[in-house]
Formats: sequence, structure tokens, C-alpha cells
Amino acid sequence: MHPAVIHPIESAVSGGELSGLLHAISFAAAKHRNQRRKDKDASPYINHPIELATLLNTVGGISDLAVLQAAILHDTVEDTDTSYEELLEHFGRRVADIVMEVTDDRRLEKPRRKALQIEHAPHASREAALVKLADKICNLRDVAHAPPDRWSLERRQEYFDWARQVVDGLPEVSEPLLAAFREALSHRP
Repeated sequence: MHPAVIHPIESAVSGGELSGLLHAISFAAAKHRNQRRKDKDASPYINHPIELATLLNTVGGISDLAVLQAAILHDTVEDTDTSYEELLEHFGRRVADIVMEVTDDRRLEKPRRKALQIEHAPHASREAALVKLADKICNLRDVAHAPPDRWSLERRQEYFDWARQVVDGLPEVSEPLLAAFREALSHRP
């Protein structure tokens, strides 16, 4: 008989925490249900936040439930009809605050939003820095290997350069995640 294989996120959290993580996944899946990634295969959007939480846990060794939930929920306010109050009600202040800290203000023009990410990076909390770093790693991997369908080579290169500026400004929170970022950055098109 083979021993049971336990997924790394499952082994990192207790039963109650596991239900909290599954609640975040279910909530995010419902919110992102009609969204697809911009790659040519139009991958289901929910794969992205799940990838962030998995990366945080398996590479970064992060088992803090609030950080993993925030990773799962990181795009809900920015890209869906989710409100801060809704996150507060479902997941508590700590998770809601982390999500808001990594959320761009969509009322601003894209160049201003990108500039603000660079500006705000040095002031990020440890939790927000972890989520932001994981997001940039996952996005660089996607831009290198499954880029948005209509992105030119120049736009892909600009994304890499901008992501490096954001991460360079973040507080140092995890050497393994920084190593993963440097590896992803090495695949700049």
C-alpha cells in the first residue's frame, strides 16, 4: 500500500484552517467564474490565485492562513464586484487589509497605477509584500511562457522591467521567493 500523498498546502494548515482556505478558494472561484486569463488558451482565471497560494506555501514555506487567503483573494476587489466590506465580513480585517494593500485603484489610468505600485512597494507590510512578490513571480512566468495573446515582444519586455522595479522596492521577506523571482526574471523575452 502506498502512503497517502498530501498536497503541500493541506499539510501546512490544520482542519479549521483548511476549511478557511477552501472558503477563500470557493469565494474567489465564484467571483472570478466568468473571467479568463489573457493567454491564447484563455485559461480559467482562478488558476492564477491558486498558483500564488501554492507558490507561497511550497517555495516560500508560508503557512499563515491570512496570507494564503489574501493570495487567493488578491484580485477580487480589483477585478470583480467584491467590496472591502464583503471581504471583512467573510474573512476578517487582517485578510481584507492585505487584499486592499495589493489592490490597484481602477479609477486611475494604467500608467499611474503602475507608478503607484513602484512608489508603494517600500512601504508594504510583510504580508502584502509576500502576496505582491508571489503575484509578480506568477505573472512573469505567464508572460514568458504563455503571454497574453496580443502582447508584442516590447510590451512583454516592459512588463519584466516594471515588475523588477516593483520587487526591487519591496521589503525583503523571503529569500526562496526572491530566488524564484530572479529565476522567472531570467526568462525575460
